[in-house]
Amino acid sequence: MHWLKFTNLVSLLFLGFAFLLYFHIYPSSSHQNMAEDAPKSIYDFTVKDIRGNDVSLNEYNGKVLLIVNVASKCGLTQSNYKELNVLYEKYKNQGFEILAFPCNQFAGQEPGTNEQIQEAACTMFKAEFPIFYKVEVNGKNAAPLYKFLKSEKGGYFGDAIKWNFTKFLVNKEGKVVERYAPTTSPLKIEKDIQNLLGSS
Repeated sequence: MHWLKFTNLVSLLFLGFAFLLYFHIYPSSSHQNMAEDAPKSIYDFTVKDIRGNDVSLNEYNGKVLLIVNVASKCGLTQSNYKELNVLYEKYKNQGFEILAFPCNQFAGQEPGTNEQIQEAACTMFKAEFPIFYKVEVNGKNAAPLYKFLKSEKGGYFGDAIKWNFTKFLVNKEGKVVERYAPTTSPLKIEKDIQNLLGSS
């Protein structure tokens, strides 16, 4: 009886050792796949335009991008749209794009439908840069692009987007190089944009 218990124990120990050895030599393929599948740049993402059509961000490969969560009824709206328009007009022919993502998560300041948002952005604020489909930028339903942006460049006091008009600057390789607070004037970013446009 004691011999039987001993052999069972040895068998269990051997199985445990073999199990550990197997996973040491052959790491879980799911972990490997997760590492391989993890987005490496914003070009790995597909988003929706304001009409709900898929847009691969790979279309912007080789361009300097400023990605902004916008709102129509915020105290920062007028000044941000005005200065974003200035930057866009000045640099759009040099390989610069602004990608605007409406978001209603901050005091409900972007309450309209996508059609209403587009109307306001293009008519009231004269935006010529692309306005995309309304998204969430925080929480479990945050757009995958925004999860990536936040993971690449965290903010003060945590990674969460704090308010409308948080800005992410992306280089020509699709890497996030800087994050700016909502209160940072777009024109204060101009020098950084120039530097990225000047780099080959």
